[in-house]
Amino acid sequence: MKNKHPDREECLRMLQEYETPEHVIRHCEAVTNAALKIASALNEKGFDFNIPLIQAAGLLHDIARIHEEHWHVGADFVRQNGYVQEAEIVKMHMTHAFHLDPSELKELDIVCLGDRLIMEDKYAGIDARMDYVIKKANGNKRIEQMINERRIVNNILVQNIEDIIGISLEDLILGPDKQGGRPLHEF
Repeated sequence: MKNKHPDREECLRMLQEYETPEHVIRHCEAVTNAALKIASALNEKGFDFNIPLIQAAGLLHDIARIHEEHWHVGADFVRQNGYVQEAEIVKMHMTHAFHLDPSELKELDIVCLGDRLIMEDKYAGIDARMDYVIKKANGNKRIEQMINERRIVNNILVQNIEDIIGISLEDLILGPDKQGGRPLHEF
């Protein structure tokens, strides 16, 4: 019988089995690191996030990034391996819209927030990440409008979380020296 949530080694095995490129694995590790730091900081303030679920979903969220609609393809693979909760997060991570009220946050929100703060394997912050996504939209005004609407909500959520934990997410994730150029896979 499998563990309820795959540990880091099992996730890395699945990524290797799927032949996920190394740069994508580094991205997944950086997203996981950011998400775990956010969840742990919130748990210290009375929240009750499932850390093993966040770790597994973060590591697996882009397992199939080389495919079109990678969120569906990846979710199917993760589900076939017996990890239903992780598969749901993988499936939703590209289109998920946040709650503004931190008391409504779920593990999905934390993984998605980690993903929206990281560009490849480095901390970028919401605005730089959203600018990157808009650039990839190649002038599609509908997508640009949607991303800019999400940017507003994302920044409000970040501010609400920072108010609760008493530190900026940038400082939390990068540490006080803010060496943004270093890779973020240290868990």
